[in-house]
Amino acid sequence: MHDERRRIEERVQRLHDQRIKTAIYAATVPLAVEAWQAPGEPVPFAEAAAAPYAPFAMGTPWGPPWGTTWFRMRGQVPTAWAGKRVEAVIDLGFVGDWPGNQAEALVHLTDGRPLKAVNPLNQYVPIAHPAVGGEEIDYLVEAASNPDILANDFAAPTPLGDVLTAGDKPLYTFRRADIAILDEEVWHLDLDIQVLRELMLQLGEHDPRRHEIMHTLDRAMDLLDLDDISGSAASVRQALKPVLAKPAHASAHIISGVGHAHIDSAWLWPIRETKRKTSRTFSNVTSLADEYEEFVFACSQAQQYEWVRDNHPHVWARIQESVKKGQWAPVGGMWVEADGNLPGGEALARQLIHGKRFFIEHFGVETKGVWLPDSFGYTAAYPQLARLAGNEWFLTQKISWNQTNKFPHHTFWWEGIDGTRIFTHFPPVDTYNARFSGEEMARAVRNYSEKGGATRSLAPFGWGDGGGGPTREIMERARRLKDLEGSPKVEIEHPDAFFAKARAEYPDAPVWVGELYLELHRATYTSQARTKQGNRRSEHRLREAELWATTAALHAPGYAYPYAKLDRLWKTVLLHQFHDILPGSSIAWVHREAEAEYARVARELEELTAEAVAALGEGGTRVFNTSPFDRAEVIRTATGVPTYVEVPAGGSAPVAVAEPPQPVTVSGRVLDNGLVRVEVAEDGTLASVRDLRAGGREVLADKGNLLRLHTDLPNCWDAWDVDKHYRNRYTDLLDADSVTVVDEDPLLGSIRVERSFGKGSKITQTITLRAGSPRIDFETDIDWHEAEKFLKAGFPVDIRAPHSSAEIQFGHIQRPTHTNTSWEAARFEVSGHRWVHIAEPGYGVAVINDSTYGHDVSRTVRDDGGTTTTVRLSLVRAPRVPDPGADQGRHRFTYSLLPGATIDDAVAEGYALNLPLRLADAAGAPEPVVSVDGEGVTVEAVKLADDESGDIVVRLYESRGGRAAGVLRTGFPLAGAQVTDLLERPLEDAEIVDGGVPVTLRPFQILTLRLRRG
Repeated sequence: MHDERRRIEERVQRLHDQRIKTAIYAATVPLAVEAWQAPGEPVPFAEAAAAPYAPFAMGTPWGPPWGTTWFRMRGQVPTAWAGKRVEAVIDLGFVGDWPGNQAEALVHLTDGRPLKAVNPLNQYVPIAHPAVGGEEIDYLVEAASNPDILANDFAAPTPLGDVLTAGDKPLYTFRRADIAILDEEVWHLDLDIQVLRELMLQLGEHDPRRHEIMHTLDRAMDLLDLDDISGSAASVRQALKPVLAKPAHASAHIISGVGHAHIDSAWLWPIRETKRKTSRTFSNVTSLADEYEEFVFACSQAQQYEWVRDNHPHVWARIQESVKKGQWAPVGGMWVEADGNLPGGEALARQLIHGKRFFIEHFGVETKGVWLPDSFGYTAAYPQLARLAGNEWFLTQKISWNQTNKFPHHTFWWEGIDGTRIFTHFPPVDTYNARFSGEEMARAVRNYSEKGGATRSLAPFGWGDGGGGPTREIMERARRLKDLEGSPKVEIEHPDAFFAKARAEYPDAPVWVGELYLELHRATYTSQARTKQGNRRSEHRLREAELWATTAALHAPGYAYPYAKLDRLWKTVLLHQFHDILPGSSIAWVHREAEAEYARVARELEELTAEAVAALGEGGTRVFNTSPFDRAEVIRTATGVPTYVEVPAGGSAPVAVAEPPQPVTVSGRVLDNGLVRVEVAEDGTLASVRDLRAGGREVLADKGNLLRLHTDLPNCWDAWDVDKHYRNRYTDLLDADSVTVVDEDPLLGSIRVERSFGKGSKITQTITLRAGSPRIDFETDIDWHEAEKFLKAGFPVDIRAPHSSAEIQFGHIQRPTHTNTSWEAARFEVSGHRWVHIAEPGYGVAVINDSTYGHDVSRTVRDDGGTTTTVRLSLVRAPRVPDPGADQGRHRFTYSLLPGATIDDAVAEGYALNLPLRLADAAGAPEPVVSVDGEGVTVEAVKLADDESGDIVVRLYESRGGRAAGVLRTGFPLAGAQVTDLLERPLEDAEIVDGGVPVTLRPFQILTLRLRRG
């Protein structure tokens, strides 16, 4: 047989694209359209319904950036169309086929009920099926003219990312608003051909099935009457039935399809637009559920449900009904799909607590899995946190984006830092926006790593990132692919069902231990430094407010614990941990609003904490210590006078000078407190740091606190990525404008270094050494005006460290300092929380921070044979896309060098730097709510139980990485104690011995105790 593949393939493509697809709508009549441009921000339906509308013609430009235009559309279905399937078809002037970042609209009836949304690949609104003819159409359509931020593939900065800079030029040209007949036979033919043609092109050139499909399509095209597509469609479909009816092979891979609509809670649009995106997408999904009884839609992010509940009660009611019918599956159990690295431990716990509780309260559904397809790597604390919240499985897809190494598994057991394991799956389809295309189906089978051990994978299907969700066309593809030769089988089912089947057939799946590090998007540990600082400080302020509110509730008669306010503030912070807000990868508008929200949260939490402390009564100035460790340190009083105080963990003490330690001496540029001696060089770097407790050991191998400015232009994704070549071009900031002694108090010595550099940028650093502490602080004030630059602060330490330890949620993770393998080399930029620690046997050093997350650790061998291990903190970046002004302006933060540090020291000083002692006027000295006898048992949270019972909830963890034992003692009569899950539900009774609760923890174990007052 002659090879006619090219002729046939080109013939099928042309007839499909140019004739069949264009005949899907058999007849149309235009709707009469009027328009009203809403001023400023979106308005409620009632205001839009009462607005004055003006005639609007097709082909007219509309929609300034971030604007809202309401259209009124009226018409009547022709009586001759009785019995036909009739739809309204609306094209706002869509660009491309992605519904996420462009014009979108929600269609309402005149009574305010949302019907359905329209977007590029979902332009229809059902009217009647079958139509009786003569129906009156009257719609109010809320259209958002969101700019296409991705229009230039992120090649250059754009002013469109903020309403303040976007201008007012119309972005779109309205193309179509019609009533139309959907020719169902032609529509189905279109889908038949799509599925067969895509399958054919994925099969091997010598596969008989490919040639069978090809020649069947060729013969079927002979039956297509180009003058009567509609009339001949049925016969063409009949000719294709035999190849569509052939069943899949018995060993065919099984894909569990679950509807999905990934909606970034903010990204290339502000939060206010996400509130509308959720209603648009969810109205589409509930409409689709009415058409396809087998449809199942998985949806995470409790915050988005809450927005819909509050803004569109009709859509909310439809969601509740779909959940009851089993077609809507709440999943994920988190408040938002948070970043997987940066939120603190307690914050990740609260993500799970607030998310799971929302679904239980509103749907009676307890979610079983963590659904995080798009976060940028995943902390090794997740398995334990997920299981403590009652989850059984974990899903992500993002690790398939790795730049260097291919992750070896798709289904596996993931083991966290404490040994907890959770059953985990990466969809081999390599997307969370699947459409069941032939290429996707072939890719899933080709990629699947578990061949021979397991047979099934999951595919989240539907348009996503900016929402949109599944379409009827995708559902029709799934029906055709349910059992089709040459393709994997597609089953639509709940993700819980998939995970149950996958675990049953593959119980001995391989184990991956430790973090799931994404070899991409490493700059998200640093970009938008003020957003990250706002998160870090909010987390610690929440801890502080809860502790002192609990103290006041126990000891101050009449004080009311602020349950509702704390709940609201927590949810605000949790929202801003979304994986495109906290990582710094959103448009300018998002980060501008985030900074304002963090400032508001700070004010409110300051008020709550002040109220709680004031409720303890007046009686003189006291110092309050929120840290879980006893503190003895120098603080400044209200008048600025340095004072040395001692304060118990979680308690308070009067401002009375304690036994003074050895004083600080300042001699030239040398600071000495008997513990360490610090010499500042003429250029403002550290020339020497000697640990006097270790016989005068020199800590540094070269200039310390070396500020290095790198050129930073990644290959793409500016705000997300830093590529290894950034290291090759840099400038060391060694020109100091001034180096000046500013404090010479016996309790505190400081030297200030000022530098100017680059495009008008300035850095002022105050290097401080306090009496009684080996910690050296670098209080930093940066006025930053660079572009495409990356600023690092380096500490080359004379230590041969085989690995670094970086704090993560509820523990720490060790990473090799060598680059023996490609996996280690790919970790050239990593994340950590409050501290990084390096050590050789007998001696260690920690670098501590109060707001940054990115860092790198490297080592070299010197000519003298010694090893230099260098820790560099990532301080600030200057990407220009998607926010042209990212990180510009003022930054204030502190980082510290801690010589002679153990892991215990790093943990304690990390808390100390991030939880400054508080001065306040208060009476008496109430006992700390809880205290712990025993090393390694660290208190992370103290609060009243969420059920308002008055019980006290305490969250503890083992912080050193070894076994720990101790006794939890209370500052109140203890009547009972229970071990609970994260949602504060009892697991077992805890023993009480001599008024305390004995605690034994394995390495990095998290323990939640619920304490009942006597």
